Amino acid sequence: MIKGKKTGLRAVEKSDLETLKDWRNNPKFRRNFREVRELNSVNQELWLERTNKSPNDFMFIIEDIETKMPIGAGGILYINWINRAGDFSFYIGYEEKYIDDEGYAEEAARLLLEYAYNNLNLNKIWMELYEFDEQKLTFFKEKFSFVVDGCLRENCYEDGKYWNSYIISLLKKEYK
Repeated sequence: MIKGKKTGLRAVEKSDLETLKDWRNNPKFRRNFREVRELNSVNQELWLERTNKSPNDFMFIIEDIETKMPIGAGGILYINWINRAGDFSFYIGYEEKYIDDEGYAEEAARLLLEYAYNNLNLNKIWMELYEFDEQKLTFFKEKFSFVVDGCLRENCYEDGKYWNSYIISLLKKEYK
């Protein structure tokens, strides 16, 4: 386990799949994910199997250190080992927080970034976020100084409307 003061990152277990499925199927969350369909147990099991076999995907359960309770999920996915870049996946699922105000999200994101830069030796962490996902855009830009690399115009269809998506990133040399 990768430990902070309040949170830890641990490997995803089969016993976590039901909780992950419930979080991922939450309509308030799902609209922010690239996978928009309702997931079932089979989807979750196939995802875990595929992720565990992949040398390019590192997924974790975010756990409350004190209670050992899962509170979210995060990872570095689709790693390009030549460019040393990976896609950042992250949310706090517990009590529908998404990104919390109690500091769990900030510490867990920091642990994940440090793992990516210091253990995996990645140079760039990036995310694709939809323009309506203001909570996550603001969080990563303000707390970690992520920069907008570009805009994919009308790249998402949600709630009867087309929305832009933004590619944001943080280079290792920019990480504080």
